[in-house]
Amino acid sequence: MDAVSYDDVHVNFTQEEWVLLDPSQKSLYKDVMLETYRNLSAIGYNWEDHTTEEHCQSSRRHGR
Repeated sequence: MDAVSYDDVHVNFTQEEWVLLDPSQKSLYKDVMLETYRNLSAIGYNWEDHTTEEHCQSSRRHGR
């Protein structure tokens, strides 16, 4: 079995796609991605070029 990578589970909406989501969909996305970050961190995922906090801050800047 191959290891799961961040790219296997990350969903990256474009700005155009993001504005089409309703608030409950945006909230669900946030909850799922935070859980994913926590789970990957718990199993020792190597955040090569960024940290969870940096990604969350970047997402907030883009209204996600």
